[in-house]
Amino acid sequence: MSMIGIAGTGRMGTAFARRLIETGHQVTVWNRTPERTAQAADAGAGTATDLAALASCDVILISLTDAAAVEALAEGLVAAGIDGRLVVDMSTILPDESRAVAARIAAAGGDFVDCPVGGTVAPALKGQLLGMAGGTDAAFARAKPILEQLCRRVEHLGPAGSGAQMKLAINLPLAIYWQTLAEAMTLLQGTGIPTEKAVSLIADSSAGPTVLKNRAQVLVDTLTGTDQPGTFDIAGLAKDLDLALRFAATGGNRLPLSEAAKTSYDRARAEGLGRFDGATLTRMLLG
Repeated sequence: MSMIGIAGTGRMGTAFARRLIETGHQVTVWNRTPERTAQAADAGAGTATDLAALASCDVILISLTDAAAVEALAEGLVAAGIDGRLVVDMSTILPDESRAVAARIAAAGGDFVDCPVGGTVAPALKGQLLGMAGGTDAAFARAKPILEQLCRRVEHLGPAGSGAQMKLAINLPLAIYWQTLAEAMTLLQGTGIPTEKAVSLIADSSAGPTVLKNRAQVLVDTLTGTDQPGTFDIAGLAKDLDLALRFAATGGNRLPLSEAAKTSYDRARAEGLGRFDGATLTRMLLG
């Protein structure tokens, strides 16, 4: 069985480690801040003290915040030597950034797949994520058995960068939804309709996306005055919204609804709401 290394032990990286350990894999984790590996280590993961130890793993999963972190990690792995290794980047970055990392890994003799995922910690722990993969056929064939332990569905979409492009398209409507929901709730002000009942009806209708069906109580609690910590919080939504706008601009495209939503996200972060669930954006806009 392959030794799996995981670079980045934030919420998702730790969830990946726990899930893969539970499904019988040997896992080694590395994090730039070593103390943050504690939860994964408690679940049974080994810890790599440096990138050379991480690079000795057969397969390396990356779960980092942004392209700068991914690029720095890739540089360190290449310096350590990754000939014959498989690198799977599950971070959310721009397609061109993903392709640049892919080229660097390939030049060092490694295989590369970009596979950002839809879903947060709870589905990761159950192997219920949605995987969107880009890479060569051979690289994807190597990655698929492992990705299938994390994902209820994983699709190979094309060359490196394809997964990143699909992830931006999937996250964009979610980011915008919290703003449109605020406008919908504005129409109910003064009616006396209880918030819980209104949210229940919206969730049970064509206006209710999966996130609302799964997190209706979070929205109710937020709208009635108690902001909830987010597993995919306002800061994360804002980051992905900005990536989508930047990517669209490279093709000469405008995204007017997204541009309007960005103003709201910028305000939310300025008000210190970045760590809360997207429902807090709706609450903020309702005043």
